[in-house]
Amino acid sequence: MRVQGDNDQGTKQGRRLFEGEKGLVLTGLLGFVLAAVCGIWTLVNGGEVSPGGDVSKAFSFDAALGIFLLSTAAILPLSAMGERSRFWFRRIYIGLALYSYGAETIQNFRGVNPRFVDSDSAFDQAAGNIFTFVALFLVLFYLYLGIQFFRSNVYKLRPEMAIGIRYAMIAVTVSFAAGIWISANQGRFTGVEGNIIWLHGLGFHALQAVPLVAWLVERTTANGRARRALVHTAGISYLLGLVAIGWQTAEGRALMEWSPLPVAASVCFLISLAAGASALRRVLREARMAGSEKRAVGV
Repeated sequence: MRVQGDNDQGTKQGRRLFEGEKGLVLTGLLGFVLAAVCGIWTLVNGGEVSPGGDVSKAFSFDAALGIFLLSTAAILPLSAMGERSRFWFRRIYIGLALYSYGAETIQNFRGVNPRFVDSDSAFDQAAGNIFTFVALFLVLFYLYLGIQFFRSNVYKLRPEMAIGIRYAMIAVTVSFAAGIWISANQGRFTGVEGNIIWLHGLGFHALQAVPLVAWLVERTTANGRARRALVHTAGISYLLGLVAIGWQTAEGRALMEWSPLPVAASVCFLISLAAGASALRRVLREARMAGSEKRAVGV
């Protein structure tokens, strides 16, 4: 028999993942379609397009934005935002994402770097300037969304998911900061061998990693304290891994070298992964036990 806990009441009252977010889901899937087109082009023709475009970069951007939007569509129903607020957030974010897809993909096919425009064309300059403001609004609106998950009513409905998403939002903020760092630095490379893109990308992946642990522990019979402890372990270790990566990058050093900070980052991410594996193992074990009980009753 399932042990009743604070999660059960929250699951009954809270919204489901992706609920009511068809528009965001389709916009996220569009990123994968565009990434596939860019990927095929790159395989056939190579990525670089003279004078300054690179279709392979459009491939990675479109895929990353697609994953980001799908993750956002999953958690947005849990934010406890009002229907009107969700409507406007959804509409505005879809519009910003569509412009981002277009600027990144079309400009790279035209041979223009959409972020760091090196062209005298008025069109290219305008597209690049608008892209800068679009990126800024993507950050600002997402920070607004992130704040919603720190409200008490979100925690009361689904505490484990709220904790997991809170850690993810902090990590996403780190990613946004890394993105601003890249822009201010006029490129991803810093120092001798530092590469800011690792910090930028891994921060966003917390949006999938930590809430997934929370989603798994919600499905176990462990008491609330044990479930939340596992989510805290996954979230804290992930954030510490980002701190180690950021520190190493700020020193202008490569992440692949054998030194204390990369090792510490690896250990932290392994701990976070282990927390997820532990939650998954318990879910599978309880599912097997439930199946055995049903078969025994049937006999």
